[in-house]
Amino acid sequence: MEQNRSTLQALDSPGQGTTLYAYEGGPVRNGLLAAMALQLAGDTDAAPVLVIDWDLASPSLNGYFGPPPDGADDDCPPGLVDYAGALLGELRRRRIARDDGGDGVADALLDAVDWRPYVQRVDGRRPLYLMRAGRFDDDYVERAGRLDWVALFDACPALLRRFAARLAGHFRHVLVASGAGRSSSVSACTVLVPDRLVGLFTPAPGSIEGLEGVVRRAIDYRCTHEDEQRPLLVYPIACAADGARSDTGQRWRRGDPAQGLAGYQPRLEALLRSSYGVGWLRLESWFDEVQLPVSEAVAIAGPGRAALAHPASCLMTWFAQGSFPWQPLAEVRLRSALARARAQEGWAAAVLQASCLARLAELCQQEGRGNEARELLRESLLLRCAELGEDHPDTRAAHAALAALDLAGGRLDDARQRYELLAQRGMSTLGGEHPETLAARSGLASVLGRKGERERALALHEQVVATCERLWGDAHPATLDSLEGLAATLDSQHEKDRTRVLFERVLGGRRQLQGAEHEDTLRCGQRLGQLLGEMGELGNARRLLEAVLRVRERYDGAYALPTLSARDALAQILAAQGDMAAVRSLRSAPAPVREAEAGAGHTDEHHAIDSLQQQCAQLKALIDQDSRLEARALADSMRRSVQWLSVALPLRQRVAAMIEQVYLREGDKDAALALNKDLVSSLEGALVRARREELSVLR
Repeated sequence: MEQNRSTLQALDSPGQGTTLYAYEGGPVRNGLLAAMALQLAGDTDAAPVLVIDWDLASPSLNGYFGPPPDGADDDCPPGLVDYAGALLGELRRRRIARDDGGDGVADALLDAVDWRPYVQRVDGRRPLYLMRAGRFDDDYVERAGRLDWVALFDACPALLRRFAARLAGHFRHVLVASGAGRSSSVSACTVLVPDRLVGLFTPAPGSIEGLEGVVRRAIDYRCTHEDEQRPLLVYPIACAADGARSDTGQRWRRGDPAQGLAGYQPRLEALLRSSYGVGWLRLESWFDEVQLPVSEAVAIAGPGRAALAHPASCLMTWFAQGSFPWQPLAEVRLRSALARARAQEGWAAAVLQASCLARLAELCQQEGRGNEARELLRESLLLRCAELGEDHPDTRAAHAALAALDLAGGRLDDARQRYELLAQRGMSTLGGEHPETLAARSGLASVLGRKGERERALALHEQVVATCERLWGDAHPATLDSLEGLAATLDSQHEKDRTRVLFERVLGGRRQLQGAEHEDTLRCGQRLGQLLGEMGELGNARRLLEAVLRVRERYDGAYALPTLSARDALAQILAAQGDMAAVRSLRSAPAPVREAEAGAGHTDEHHAIDSLQQQCAQLKALIDQDSRLEARALADSMRRSVQWLSVALPLRQRVAAMIEQVYLREGDKDAALALNKDLVSSLEGALVRARREELSVLR
């Protein structure tokens, strides 16, 4: 072991400790750990990696690394049991009281009992080291059974934490194989030791419950003990007989509401949301990429780790840079590329960094993380301004993307300033008929419409539309974009008939030009479907939104944000038709996600109504307090909800009267009149539909 003393020098920065836990234990955990260790130890920085076999009841990890390299001076080296026993002996010799077991005492004990003699190098080419479970002699079982982890913790609570920190000072990664089930030994290496926890689970009864219990105990302990305020990064990994092939119908992953089965993905998403305090996260990309095949890893030695080399490589994509499992694979790769660009110097590296930031911002926006996307875009814009100049196309594109994000996020003053700047510079450098100039003017018109400058907004929209039609014709993407912007502004002004005509024209043009399943076509289709619902044409709205939802589910997945938005829009139409069975069926798949977001236990058909009742109480309080700005904002947000026919008549009348009161107090008679027209239109649509249904029954 003298070789270890000379080569294991302290690192410039501490490494990471990771515990791999499986409720059943077994070869899959060991095979994955061995594959991870070999990949980490083979990294270009040649930083040492340590593996610890903490599964004292079933030690077998040493079999995954073969015989020690030539020159090893001990055929049966000591290990964790022997080291922990030596620490207990030193504690008893010093007679340390629990109150004295702080960091200083723990460090003194670790100085007295050196860990190096208990570590063995197991790879002649890679800096890979192993701490066995113990010396496998005739007394091992007795010594392992006699080891009292509770007594060790009671005597010096900081000891295991400081032990892990000391190892992290010499190894870039410390990988620990935990025991199975629940025990004081398992708690020691899952609660006190790790910075990261890789939890493996199977379809077997108690497996996922065991993982949930380990995660909760670890986080609860750290949250309730001042000295243990350390983050814990959790990576849950599904293990089936043939990996993802064993769950072709995805009943295990997604669940089966008809059978009352909860899928593991929504369960673990709820666990991580509560553990990290994150309001929205999805493990879609994570579980798409990381699946472990149990049948290919049942061997004790080499074949097991070789079979799991590819799954381990997928895991390493997130693990290597400490990414969260809910970050999509594309985002993880972009952040890795961004980190490499930041590490370089020069003009080319700065331009690449700006490009990575812009693409990352687009991805964050798709994930619904608008604030993060805005900060990334701002950083990208600063780099492009400094390196490329204000007039470069990439710089203008960054300005336009940031303006669109500000508009979508309701930061109208910022959006107006950017669109005005883009329009002015476009007029002076590109010309008034350049596509960028026209797009900036169209965006500015949308901002003006949102700010209440109706006449100027509509005039600017119509100028842009006329120019696009003259230059490129009716079916050009720029023409369709400008028409859709005009339609959205008219919709905000409650001119629904004109809005409908424009949306139908845009939708037809996009279907012909871009295809029925293009993102722009789907967005326009959903807008038109929601508009038709507000106008009382529920049958047409239902057919259109059903088509949008089918495409969303096929291309984006059932749990993507655009899919959830389309599903909610369709559910409102179904509720307005009184088809509650269809509402329940529609919402059964993503129910765990919705309940976790809302944090409430309302049934699906009453959730929107309960929300409207709460908003009604809030609006009344704002009116009583004479908080006019806040009352107007809330009243505007309630306008659509009050029109749905699933809202009971007394509640509808009460909410409509309060919204009208807010408008009249501000002297906005047009808004009050538009509200009443919308209510009448929705009721007329319901009467027409009821008459048609009555006639069909009589026939």
